[in-house]
Amino acid sequence: MNKFTRQTTVRQVINDPAFGDFGRLLFPVDRPIDPDQSLAAISNERTFIWYSEINADTTVDVLNDLQARASAGEQIFYPIYSAVEQRQDPSRRNTGLFFFRGQPEKEFALVNAGGGFMYVAALHDSFPQALTISRHGHPAFALIYRPDHPFEDLGRALSFIEDHAETLGVKRTGYSLWGGSAGARMAAIGGNRKGLRQITGRTDLPAAAAVIMQYTGYDTVSKDDAPTYACVGDRDGIAWWQGMKDRLARLDRSGVPTEFHMYPGRRHGFGLGLHTNAEGWIEDALAFWERMTIQNL
Repeated sequence: MNKFTRQTTVRQVINDPAFGDFGRLLFPVDRPIDPDQSLAAISNERTFIWYSEINADTTVDVLNDLQARASAGEQIFYPIYSAVEQRQDPSRRNTGLFFFRGQPEKEFALVNAGGGFMYVAALHDSFPQALTISRHGHPAFALIYRPDHPFEDLGRALSFIEDHAETLGVKRTGYSLWGGSAGARMAAIGGNRKGLRQITGRTDLPAAAAVIMQYTGYDTVSKDDAPTYACVGDRDGIAWWQGMKDRLARLDRSGVPTEFHMYPGRRHGFGLGLHTNAEGWIEDALAFWERMTIQNL
């Protein structure tokens, strides 16, 4: 049975025994949230600033999935820094990977939420995407990172998955990097072959097969960029849709495969876009990634 409802409070989720000492990381730690508010009460643009189409039922679905799997004995959270490293820098305690298991030995996705590098909006901008990806068979990780050290944490997360791929049951190659807003910028830089080396300090990590980007103003183009899928709304006041389209056209001219979607009426940060004309974008993105994976075989 589902344990959480729209009326469950933030405090009840954080203190659920299934979540151990990482329950607080389910919610933004860089923004004040009243722990006695319900999940329905926090599902708005006051809590998740810069976002739209925030769906409390999606939040409840994500949290019930995580709680059920953790209660069944599955490890759903992985620190990316050792205990020693966390003692050396206590801010590293606010990082880690939430793991949404798909089919074993499949290509994984790493999803980065946005938040303007001010906070991490995972409940709306990475957990729902990761859960949906896993339900389509691919293992998916949602990264909780420090807004002031995003690329250090992304690099560590990619190294962690590479070094523990067998234990995690994921395929090392053919993976994809996903992100919305600031998280899309992270995905694009991590999906660039030179960028990957810079943020990890390693030369042994395979490059991403695809980058999946939502609503970002990132405009740098390189022949080292991964194949890129992008989507955005035409009422986005932060990421101009024409700018995103132009960047993908430049990638095309550089020989990088792309796919672009613009949704009329959608504002910044629409997430899964449920019950809007953007609903289904994630299936399009999955199909793009899978095509790119096949082409790289």
